[in-house]
Amino acid sequence: MADMEKAAVKDTGSPQHDNPVGKSQDVEKGMQAGFIRRLKGDKNDPNELGKTLFEQSQQYDEAQLERDALRVRRKIDLLVLPMVSFFRNTSIAQTGTDILKMCGTYMISFLDKQTLNYSNAYGLQEDTNMSGSQYSWVASALNIGWLLAAYPWNLILQRYPIGRLIGCMLFVWGSVCMLQAAVFNFAGFFAIRFFLGALEAVVSPAFILLTSMFWEREEQSFRSSLWLACNGFASIIGALLAYGSGSVANLVIPNWKLIYLIVGSITICWGFVIVTYLPDGPHNAKMLSEYEKVVAVWRISRNRIGLKHNEVKWYQVKEALLDPKSWLVWLMGASVGVLNGGVANFTSALIKGFGYDALQASLMQTPGGAFEIVGCILFGWLSSFRGWYLPSIILGCIPGMAGLIGILTIDIKYRYALTAMAWMQNVLGSPLILCWTLPGVHVAGHTKRTTVLGLFFVMYCAGNIAGPHMFLESEVPRYPTAIKGLLGAYVAMIFFTSIYFALCVIQNKQRDRKGARGENVMLEGLEGFDDLTDWENQHFRYRL
Repeated sequence: MADMEKAAVKDTGSPQHDNPVGKSQDVEKGMQAGFIRRLKGDKNDPNELGKTLFEQSQQYDEAQLERDALRVRRKIDLLVLPMVSFFRNTSIAQTGTDILKMCGTYMISFLDKQTLNYSNAYGLQEDTNMSGSQYSWVASALNIGWLLAAYPWNLILQRYPIGRLIGCMLFVWGSVCMLQAAVFNFAGFFAIRFFLGALEAVVSPAFILLTSMFWEREEQSFRSSLWLACNGFASIIGALLAYGSGSVANLVIPNWKLIYLIVGSITICWGFVIVTYLPDGPHNAKMLSEYEKVVAVWRISRNRIGLKHNEVKWYQVKEALLDPKSWLVWLMGASVGVLNGGVANFTSALIKGFGYDALQASLMQTPGGAFEIVGCILFGWLSSFRGWYLPSIILGCIPGMAGLIGILTIDIKYRYALTAMAWMQNVLGSPLILCWTLPGVHVAGHTKRTTVLGLFFVMYCAGNIAGPHMFLESEVPRYPTAIKGLLGAYVAMIFFTSIYFALCVIQNKQRDRKGARGENVMLEGLEGFDDLTDWENQHFRYRL
């Protein structure tokens, strides 16, 4: 650790960084205390490493850190966030390797889930003798597995390195995805989809935690929207892949099995990339120099939530259960889960019911991916502005509601108009991801955040399980019961978000009236690395 400190002070990133400014007595005492703590403490604890790097940042002028923070943020955006970034031996990336990161993993995650939707258009139910209700249970099986594994995965994420954990999981996940081509009945599919969901339960919370460790709170919703927008790319690629697989003639196996084999193989290959390159946080990101790690940690110190604490603190679990905002977040998770469960699993059947054959139904799903990309980026960008984070969730619900009303009311003979209404359901990705980011942005204290995030995904999965069962086989092609149920879920989503928004405004004003807004940047920054909850840290403000 001492070598790292010397390297950071020297500046490996820019020639002007070897002139640290003079330090106040408070800063000197804080750094001395940190040095003693590091000698005694766990050197592998991310929060301790983060605290060390933050203390080192106090050697530099704040204006200098602000200037370099822009360069470091661009580097993180280019190397951690994108699907594929090739910066070999350039001034931006000094690692000499190809960095493939979060967006690619999330795109493959969504593609794996959507294989059931695509294969259904090519005779899956007929070949496996599945009834409509059994297909709904197979669609729910993934979410049952996710529900049971959601909280355990969040506890595991608290204790083990995120990057290697996801990479290893992808090997198993890809293998299980390919096994779907080897089953021939309802029971086999239910079991495989159950285990697929249990494995996939780690990805979304892991990326929420990574996003909270790499970006400032004002930046997180837009960055999260970018990696979830890859669901749109996955929808386009998956629909084209399904179209291509369905066009292949004279196969030894049914066409729908080919989809599982291709997507599973891609997932396994991607696992090698992730286990090698995906960092666990700014404290051990290979693409950052030692000085850049200092700057990256200094940036996120303003979040007042630190990095990650390995110890489970049970009083924070209790606090999460007593916080009314937690319950609102969980109810929002259930609402958006109902919506996602219906849209993700029945888009193919809905479009096919408007009068298309299997190949046409696959091809007609591709524009829906574009709707998701545009919706996620547009509302994610809007959410990055002051005062627009929570309103963006409400606004993101409107296109989906309009589409559902259109499906109920437009005459069945206007199939292209009905298809466009179905495409609008993909905009759901925007309020979905903005809800996912709430625990990462608004909850401090790592155990409390883990609890809120874990139970959020439990409720989200419960909603996903319920969603497909609203689509009754006797109501093809409009499914009026399901459409009305989804409209109700949107209304609930808007109601819970509005109450949550009001509570955040009230609590921020209460803290402002108490004068709990300090001026000591060093000490307030260190508070964030002390694993205080948002209730304990009175300098914490909820982002609106």
